[in-house]
Amino acid sequence: MAQVTVTIDGKAYRMACDEGQEEHLIDLAQRFDRYVAHLKDSFGEIGDQRLTVMAGIMVMDEFAELQKRVHGMESEIATLRKTRDDALSKADKNDATLTGTLAELAERIETVASKLAKS
Repeated sequence: MAQVTVTIDGKAYRMACDEGQEEHLIDLAQRFDRYVAHLKDSFGEIGDQRLTVMAGIMVMDEFAELQKRVHGMESEIATLRKTRDDALSKADKNDATLTGTLAELAERIETVASKLAKS
C-alpha cells in the first residue's frame, strides 16, 4: 500500500492509497483544498472543522448535480436507443415487404417472358 502526504488548508496529512493511485489522491486533495480556500476567502477564519464540513457539503452538492446530469443523459441514451431500435425494426419490416413485392414482380415478369417466348 502506497502512502502520500497531502496538504489541505496548510496542514499536512499522511494518507494511504493503492499503488499507482498516488497522483490521483494528490490531485483530489488539491481540488478539495481549493474548496476550503474559496470558503476561507469568503468567510474568513471560521474554524477548521466548519470549513471542512462546508467544503464537503459543496463537493457533495456538485456531485449530486453531476449525478442528476448523468441520470438525465442515461435516460436520453435509452430513449435514443429505443428510437433507433424501433426505426430498425420498422425498416426490417419494410425490407421484408419490399423483398416480397419484388419476388412477386419477378415471378410476373418471368411469366410474361415465358408467354412472350411461346408466342
